[in-house]
Amino acid sequence: MQLTIKPLPPFDFDLSAQIFSDGDGRMQRYEDGVYWQAIRLGGRLALIRGRSTGTIADPQLSVKIEPEDAFSLDNKANIETYVIRLFNLKQDLLAFYEAVKGDDIMAQITKHLWGLKSPTTSTVFEALIDSIIEQQISLKAAKSMQRRLIETFGDALILGAGTYFAFPSPERLAAATIEELRACGLSGRKAEYVRGAGKLVAEGLDLGALQACDEAAIVEELSKIRGVGLWTAEMTMIRGMQKYNVIPADDLGLRRVISHYYYGGEKIDAKMARRIAQAWAGWRGLASYYLIVAEQLGIEAGQVGR
Repeated sequence: MQLTIKPLPPFDFDLSAQIFSDGDGRMQRYEDGVYWQAIRLGGRLALIRGRSTGTIADPQLSVKIEPEDAFSLDNKANIETYVIRLFNLKQDLLAFYEAVKGDDIMAQITKHLWGLKSPTTSTVFEALIDSIIEQQISLKAAKSMQRRLIETFGDALILGAGTYFAFPSPERLAAATIEELRACGLSGRKAEYVRGAGKLVAEGLDLGALQACDEAAIVEELSKIRGVGLWTAEMTMIRGMQKYNVIPADDLGLRRVISHYYYGGEKIDAKMARRIAQAWAGWRGLASYYLIVAEQLGIEAGQVGR
């Protein structure tokens, strides 16, 4: 079964989905114009496959759901909500572009990345766990741990000869032993943090409700969770709550990228990064994402926009 979703333009599906091109095909991946992922629908699993059937200026997504009996009128709204959240399809990029046009470097970069929307995790809990795992290690190592965590603790969906895994539930991670979590590559301390966060959510902590709060209040509440500091809270807000007025300036990788475009590659501190980000008020997290993608694609600010 299929449904059609109309994103808020502009939206470049291929550019926005490229972040998943190196993903594990059993979990989530983008390849040959198709994105797929296992998701939970009303207590069961389903596989969604999305592809673009429109243009950047007039975008449209076609989404296929498997197995067919997972599609119902009740689930249609849930599937639409999930895909809209995943690709941030209601994000108003024109407002972002207008807000940063006074920054010549960012204005040039947005022209190159016109229609790029930042992804959002399926739940705030997923963003929190991913951010805990990524603390002070390389992204490559973190991705390996995240894949092993999903494969070990995620529910499995079997479709024909393929097996797909959804992100683990809080209850499943809460019930895990430290030894099981460490077998996924986590340190003993991070294993405790992950299990502890799972227990809090399983016992009733509503992370989603925090989205209605301002950034300072969210940082305060998330910091009450063992293992969560400012950087982890900021990453969780950007990835899982669509809060874009924060910038994880303590992130060494982000500071390096900001330096590349604004400081000629010299070593900078968090204060210097935040000084540049003042020009992106309201959109600091999204602007940071644009810089990261621009560097990955080899885009230099001096290039002529398309």
